[in-house]
Amino acid sequence: MNGRQRQLGWEDKHEQAKKAAADGRFFEAVQLINDALEAFETILLIDHAFSCVVPSPGLLITDPAGFVQETLETLPQKRAIELADLYASRADILLNLGGLRRAEGELAAAARLAPEDARIVKLQKELEYLREATEKGLAAEDERAVQKKVPAHILTGFLGAGKTTLLNHILSDMHGKRLAVIENEFGEIGIDDALIATREELGSERIIEMNNGCICCTVRGDLIKGLRDILKRCEAKGERLDGVIIETTGLADPAPIAQTFFADDYLQARMVLDGIITVIDAKHVLQHLREEKPEGIQNEAVEQVAFADRILLNKTDLVQPQDLEEVEAEIRKINGFAPITRTQNSRVPLDEIIGIRGFSLDRVLEADAEFLSDAQEHQHDSSVGSVGITCDGECELAKLNEWIGTLLKEKGVDIFRMKGVLAVQGVASRYVYQGIHMIFGGQPLGDWKEGEKRCNRLVFIGRNLNREELESGFKATLVSPSGGY
Repeated sequence: MNGRQRQLGWEDKHEQAKKAAADGRFFEAVQLINDALEAFETILLIDHAFSCVVPSPGLLITDPAGFVQETLETLPQKRAIELADLYASRADILLNLGGLRRAEGELAAAARLAPEDARIVKLQKELEYLREATEKGLAAEDERAVQKKVPAHILTGFLGAGKTTLLNHILSDMHGKRLAVIENEFGEIGIDDALIATREELGSERIIEMNNGCICCTVRGDLIKGLRDILKRCEAKGERLDGVIIETTGLADPAPIAQTFFADDYLQARMVLDGIITVIDAKHVLQHLREEKPEGIQNEAVEQVAFADRILLNKTDLVQPQDLEEVEAEIRKINGFAPITRTQNSRVPLDEIIGIRGFSLDRVLEADAEFLSDAQEHQHDSSVGSVGITCDGECELAKLNEWIGTLLKEKGVDIFRMKGVLAVQGVASRYVYQGIHMIFGGQPLGDWKEGEKRCNRLVFIGRNLNREELESGFKATLVSPSGGY
């Protein structure tokens, strides 16, 4: 491919980016303008008159100010004007996405390259207006536009932190609000559906369960479809939806989930990400934050803290005050912005986590420059997995207690999370249990209905789990047929 063909490549991509932005397809526009900048950098590298002074590859895209600083005196005027136009286009797209600080950097670089360019001057004035409006609170017309959008709230946090408990508090306290819930479980079988106390009041059309993978990676397409379906059903009925709550798995990276609200044009026009709320287990979080992961594998606990807009430091009653100080200090190394609220049983005033407008694209881009890239991927630690058990019958209480006690003693370190709904011999109620490492607790939750088959559902999530051992161990607690189940 000759230089002229490459030149047409970046010009075409630039035009496509501007068209996508004009049509409101801003996430697509980001990908196109980045492709155009990458192609433009190639032009400079093959331009023999300039190649000797091109700085390190990628700087043109990742650090506009640094690139301009290094090349301003040697960059040919024609190329300077072209690059200024590219930076101005990226700034325009970022302004529409709400990334004001990033747009400011793009425009500053563009202005140094082409200080008299009318488009750049216009965009700088628009940036100044938006900044002033943000400092004073949203401008009236922007406020009306936001009010029309359905707010979304992402509940995240490592396994067993208290996300479902928080979700129950939100649903029970927000009386009169029309809410939708998307719950995602890492386990092979769903358990949380039995733990959401107000599920019948919500209505099945406003609850979507995703148990076939983690929505930060394998089922993001399902998440988009689920959100679209909820919105379309409400629109068809002429109903106003007051909010959507997405409860992630304990192993989810919240960044790709947040990206969903920018990546899909339909959702971007109708929904706004209100905030990422991260629930933290004060007793166990340090071992997960400090865990060394294999190369290329993200530490989900760290990502959940890094992207939080609000942090609930939960289960504070399980640790000493000095331990809480150590946990908060570790959190602040990762996220110095998000307010931290100490809680027990995930109890928190709702106005501290709902309707906060806490999500900031600028702050996220500072933490993850690739946030708006469609190449974002999340890799789970392959040693971490789940085992699900579904089994009819009733458990013998003494055997069940003995098995769980032995399991926690021998495997508790590797079991990040265990939860389930059990049928216990001689007990009319379902027995719901939850465990995190060595801590275990349970309680009755509603009676089995007359004639209903008693079925046990268990999920274990942890490292190097042995399916055969777990299945055989649990089945050994069941009442034998001769015992009369």
